Amino acid sequence: MGASGSQAATPHKAPKEKAPREFVSLRSVDPTILHEIRYPTPHNFVGEPVDGYREPLCIVTRDTARALHKAQRSFLRKGYSLKVYDCYRPQRAVDHFVRWAEDLDDERMKAEFYPRVEKNRLFEDGYIAEKSGHSRGSTVDLTLVRLPAKPTRPYVPGEPLKSCFAPKHERFPDNSLDMGTGFDCFDTLSHTLDPRIKGKQRANRLLLKNGLERVGFGNLPEEWWHFTLEKETFPDTYFDFPVSRRSLSHH
Repeated sequence: MGASGSQAATPHKAPKEKAPREFVSLRSVDPTILHEIRYPTPHNFVGEPVDGYREPLCIVTRDTARALHKAQRSFLRKGYSLKVYDCYRPQRAVDHFVRWAEDLDDERMKAEFYPRVEKNRLFEDGYIAEKSGHSRGSTVDLTLVRLPAKPTRPYVPGEPLKSCFAPKHERFPDNSLDMGTGFDCFDTLSHTLDPRIKGKQRANRLLLKNGLERVGFGNLPEEWWHFTLEKETFPDTYFDFPVSRRSLSHH
Protein backbone atom coordinates (compact mmCIF):
# COMPACT_ATOMS: atom_id res chain seq x y z
CA MET A 1 0.00 0.00 0.00
CA GLY A 2 1.18 3.52 -0.71
CA ALA A 3 3.75 4.45 -3.31
CA SER A 4 6.99 5.17 -1.57
CA GLY A 5 10.51 5.86 -2.70
CA SER A 6 11.64 7.09 -6.06
CA GLN A 7 10.19 5.59 -9.20
CA ALA A 8 13.33 6.58 -11.11
CA ALA A 9 15.26 4.12 -13.29
CA THR A 10 14.03 0.62 -13.99
CA PRO A 11 14.04 -1.25 -10.70
CA HIS A 12 16.35 -4.27 -10.56
CA LYS A 13 14.29 -7.45 -10.49
CA ALA A 14 15.47 -10.17 -8.14
CA PRO A 15 13.00 -13.01 -8.73
CA LYS A 16 14.93 -15.81 -6.97
CA GLU A 17 13.14 -17.89 -4.33
CA LYS A 18 15.92 -17.37 -1.76
CA ALA A 19 16.58 -14.18 0.16
CA PRO A 20 20.06 -12.67 -0.01
CA ARG A 21 22.14 -13.09 3.15
CA GLU A 22 21.32 -9.57 4.29
CA PHE A 23 17.74 -10.66 5.12
CA VAL A 24 16.80 -12.08 8.52
CA SER A 25 13.71 -12.98 10.47
CA LEU A 26 13.02 -10.08 12.87
CA ARG A 27 12.45 -12.58 15.72
CA SER A 28 16.03 -13.82 15.37
CA VAL A 29 17.29 -10.30 16.19
CA ASP A 30 14.58 -9.20 18.64
CA PRO A 31 12.23 -11.89 19.97
CA THR A 32 10.30 -9.33 22.07
CA ILE A 33 8.68 -7.38 19.20
CA LEU A 34 5.06 -8.51 18.82
CA HIS A 35 3.76 -9.82 15.49
CA GLU A 36 0.31 -9.56 13.94
CA ILE A 37 1.19 -10.28 10.33
CA ARG A 38 -2.02 -9.57 8.44
CA TYR A 39 -1.43 -10.55 4.80
CA PRO A 40 -1.23 -14.37 5.22
CA THR A 41 -4.72 -14.11 6.80
CA PRO A 42 -8.11 -13.07 5.38
CA HIS A 43 -8.17 -9.99 7.66
CA ASN A 44 -6.84 -7.39 5.24
CA PHE A 45 -8.27 -5.07 2.59
CA VAL A 46 -8.23 -7.86 -0.04
CA GLY A 47 -10.18 -10.25 2.21
CA GLU A 48 -8.04 -13.32 1.51
CA PRO A 49 -4.48 -14.48 2.10
CA VAL A 50 -2.14 -12.54 -0.18
CA ASP A 51 0.19 -14.20 -2.72
CA GLY A 52 3.70 -14.85 -1.46
CA TYR A 53 2.88 -14.90 2.27
CA ARG A 54 3.44 -18.53 3.21
CA GLU A 55 3.91 -17.93 6.94
CA PRO A 56 3.09 -15.15 9.41
CA LEU A 57 6.70 -14.05 9.44
CA CYS A 58 8.45 -10.68 9.55
CA ILE A 59 11.49 -10.70 7.26
CA VAL A 60 13.64 -7.55 7.01
CA THR A 61 17.21 -6.62 6.24
CA ARG A 62 19.60 -7.09 9.15
CA ASP A 63 20.15 -3.30 9.36
CA THR A 64 16.40 -2.78 9.70
CA ALA A 65 16.10 -5.50 12.35
CA ARG A 66 18.93 -3.95 14.38
CA ALA A 67 17.36 -0.49 14.20
CA LEU A 68 13.99 -1.92 15.31
CA HIS A 69 15.74 -3.70 18.19
CA LYS A 70 17.24 -0.39 19.29
CA ALA A 71 13.84 1.36 19.16
CA GLN A 72 12.20 -1.55 20.98
CA ARG A 73 14.67 -1.29 23.87
CA SER A 74 13.63 2.30 24.53
CA PHE A 75 9.90 1.54 24.12
CA LEU A 76 10.14 -1.40 26.56
CA ARG A 77 11.60 0.94 29.19
CA LYS A 78 8.47 3.10 28.85
CA GLY A 79 6.12 0.11 29.14
CA TYR A 80 5.34 -0.37 25.43
CA SER A 81 6.22 -2.85 22.71
CA LEU A 82 6.37 -2.44 18.97
CA LYS A 83 4.02 -4.70 16.98
CA VAL A 84 4.61 -5.39 13.28
CA TYR A 85 1.75 -5.88 10.79
CA ASP A 86 3.88 -6.23 7.65
CA CYS A 87 7.59 -6.22 6.85
CA TYR A 88 9.26 -7.40 3.64
CA ARG A 89 6.55 -7.81 0.94
CA PRO A 90 7.27 -9.87 -2.19
CA GLN A 91 6.57 -8.30 -5.58
CA ARG A 92 3.99 -11.06 -6.25
CA ALA A 93 1.99 -9.74 -3.27
CA VAL A 94 2.08 -6.21 -4.69
CA ASP A 95 0.89 -7.68 -8.02
CA HIS A 96 -1.99 -9.36 -6.15
CA PHE A 97 -2.99 -5.95 -4.67
CA VAL A 98 -2.93 -4.42 -8.16
CA ARG A 99 -5.15 -7.19 -9.61
CA TRP A 100 -7.53 -6.77 -6.67
CA ALA A 101 -7.67 -2.98 -7.14
CA GLU A 102 -8.57 -3.44 -10.82
CA ASP A 103 -11.48 -5.77 -9.92
CA LEU A 104 -14.04 -3.09 -9.09
CA ASP A 105 -16.75 -5.64 -8.23
CA ASP A 106 -14.83 -7.08 -5.26
CA GLU A 107 -15.69 -4.76 -2.39
CA ARG A 108 -16.12 -7.36 0.35
CA MET A 109 -13.77 -5.51 2.75
CA LYS A 110 -14.80 -1.95 1.86
CA ALA A 111 -16.80 -1.34 5.04
CA GLU A 112 -13.68 -1.76 7.18
CA PHE A 113 -10.73 -0.58 5.10
CA TYR A 114 -12.01 2.07 2.67
CA PRO A 115 -15.53 3.13 3.66
CA ARG A 116 -15.22 6.64 2.16
CA VAL A 117 -12.99 5.99 -0.87
CA GLU A 118 -14.39 4.71 -4.16
CA LYS A 119 -12.47 1.62 -5.22
CA ASN A 120 -11.77 3.07 -8.69
CA ARG A 121 -9.77 5.87 -6.97
CA LEU A 122 -7.34 3.66 -5.07
CA PHE A 123 -4.57 4.03 -7.69
CA GLU A 124 -5.17 7.71 -8.34
CA ASP A 125 -5.21 8.56 -4.65
CA GLY A 126 -1.99 6.61 -4.08
CA TYR A 127 -3.36 3.86 -1.84
CA ILE A 128 -2.28 1.13 -4.26
CA ALA A 129 0.83 1.25 -6.46
CA GLU A 130 2.64 -1.18 -8.76
CA LYS A 131 5.80 -1.02 -6.66
CA SER A 132 6.17 -0.89 -2.91
CA GLY A 133 9.12 0.10 -0.75
CA HIS A 134 8.25 -2.99 1.31
CA SER A 135 9.70 -5.16 -1.47
CA ARG A 136 13.15 -3.66 -0.82
CA GLY A 137 13.21 -5.11 2.71
CA SER A 138 13.79 -1.98 4.81
CA THR A 139 10.16 -0.85 5.22
CA VAL A 140 7.82 -1.96 8.01
CA ASP A 141 4.21 -1.33 9.00
CA LEU A 142 3.94 -1.23 12.76
CA THR A 143 2.28 0.14 15.87
CA LEU A 144 2.68 0.26 19.66
CA VAL A 145 1.06 -1.91 22.32
CA ARG A 146 0.94 -1.09 26.03
CA LEU A 147 2.43 -3.92 28.11
CA PRO A 148 1.35 -6.38 29.29
CA ALA A 149 -0.19 -6.99 25.87
CA LYS A 150 -3.80 -8.07 25.90
CA PRO A 151 -4.58 -11.08 23.70
CA THR A 152 -6.36 -10.31 20.42
CA ARG A 153 -9.07 -12.52 19.02
CA PRO A 154 -8.81 -13.86 15.47
CA TYR A 155 -10.86 -12.27 12.71
CA VAL A 156 -13.70 -14.52 11.56
CA PRO A 157 -14.24 -14.27 7.77
CA GLY A 158 -17.73 -12.98 7.09
CA GLU A 159 -18.13 -11.22 10.46
CA PRO A 160 -19.74 -7.76 10.31
CA LEU A 161 -17.07 -5.20 9.40
CA LYS A 162 -16.49 -2.01 11.38
CA SER A 163 -15.06 1.15 9.84
CA CYS A 164 -11.32 1.53 10.40
CA PHE A 165 -11.84 5.10 11.63
CA ALA A 166 -14.74 4.39 14.01
CA PRO A 167 -14.06 5.06 17.71
CA LYS A 168 -11.57 2.51 19.05
CA HIS A 169 -14.13 0.52 21.07
CA GLU A 170 -16.17 0.01 17.88
CA ARG A 171 -13.29 -0.95 15.52
CA PHE A 172 -11.98 -4.48 15.10
CA PRO A 173 -10.38 -5.25 18.50
CA ASP A 174 -6.64 -4.68 18.28
CA ASN A 175 -4.43 -4.59 21.38
CA SER A 176 -2.52 -1.56 20.09
CA LEU A 177 -2.62 2.03 21.32
CA ASP A 178 -5.43 4.14 19.84
CA MET A 179 -3.91 5.77 16.75
CA GLY A 180 -7.23 7.18 15.53
CA THR A 181 -7.56 4.60 12.73
CA GLY A 182 -6.79 0.94 12.29
CA PHE A 183 -3.90 -0.37 10.18
CA ASP A 184 -4.32 -0.10 6.38
CA CYS A 185 -7.15 2.40 6.69
CA PHE A 186 -7.45 3.93 3.21
CA ASP A 187 -8.49 7.37 4.39
CA THR A 188 -6.94 10.80 4.86
CA LEU A 189 -7.39 10.28 8.62
CA SER A 190 -4.43 7.89 8.32
CA HIS A 191 -2.15 10.82 7.39
CA THR A 192 0.23 10.90 10.36
CA LEU A 193 -0.31 14.58 11.19
CA ASP A 194 -3.93 14.97 10.04
CA PRO A 195 -5.25 17.89 12.14
CA ARG A 196 -8.48 16.02 12.97
CA ILE A 197 -6.45 13.50 14.97
CA LYS A 198 -6.00 15.16 18.35
CA GLY A 199 -5.21 14.51 22.00
CA LYS A 200 -4.17 11.01 23.00
CA GLN A 201 -4.46 9.64 19.44
CA ARG A 202 -2.04 12.26 18.13
CA ALA A 203 0.29 11.76 21.12
CA ASN A 204 0.35 8.01 20.40
CA ARG A 205 1.25 8.59 16.74
CA LEU A 206 4.05 10.95 17.75
CA LEU A 207 5.35 8.50 20.37
CA LEU A 208 5.74 5.89 17.59
CA LYS A 209 7.13 8.37 15.06
CA ASN A 210 9.65 10.01 17.37
CA GLY A 211 10.91 6.70 18.74
CA LEU A 212 11.51 5.34 15.23
CA GLU A 213 12.99 8.55 13.84
CA ARG A 214 15.58 8.52 16.63
CA VAL A 215 16.99 5.22 15.33
CA GLY A 216 17.04 6.22 11.65
CA PHE A 217 13.56 5.56 10.22
CA GLY A 218 11.49 7.99 8.16
CA ASN A 219 7.69 7.98 8.23
CA LEU A 220 5.49 8.05 5.12
CA PRO A 221 3.29 11.11 5.88
CA GLU A 222 0.18 9.43 4.41
CA GLU A 223 0.36 6.38 6.70
CA TRP A 224 1.05 6.68 10.44
CA TRP A 225 2.14 2.99 10.53
CA HIS A 226 4.64 3.00 7.60
CA PHE A 227 8.36 3.52 8.24
CA THR A 228 11.46 3.03 6.08
CA LEU A 229 15.06 2.83 7.27
CA GLU A 230 16.64 5.93 5.74
CA LYS A 231 19.93 4.17 4.98
CA GLU A 232 18.27 1.33 3.06
CA THR A 233 20.31 -1.81 2.50
CA PHE A 234 18.80 -2.21 -1.00
CA PRO A 235 17.65 1.28 -2.05
CA ASP A 236 16.55 0.25 -5.57
CA THR A 237 16.11 -3.53 -5.65
CA TYR A 238 12.62 -5.06 -5.50
CA PHE A 239 12.64 -8.69 -4.35
CA ASP A 240 10.11 -11.44 -4.93
CA PHE A 241 11.17 -14.38 -2.73
CA PRO A 242 8.21 -15.66 -0.65
CA VAL A 243 7.71 -14.84 3.03
CA SER A 244 8.73 -18.14 4.58
CA ARG A 245 11.52 -19.60 6.69
CA ARG A 246 12.68 -21.56 3.67
CA SER A 247 13.55 -18.31 1.89
CA LEU A 248 16.11 -17.74 4.67
CA SER A 249 17.22 -21.39 4.94
CA HIS A 250 20.79 -20.85 3.73
CA HIS A 251 21.57 -18.56 6.67
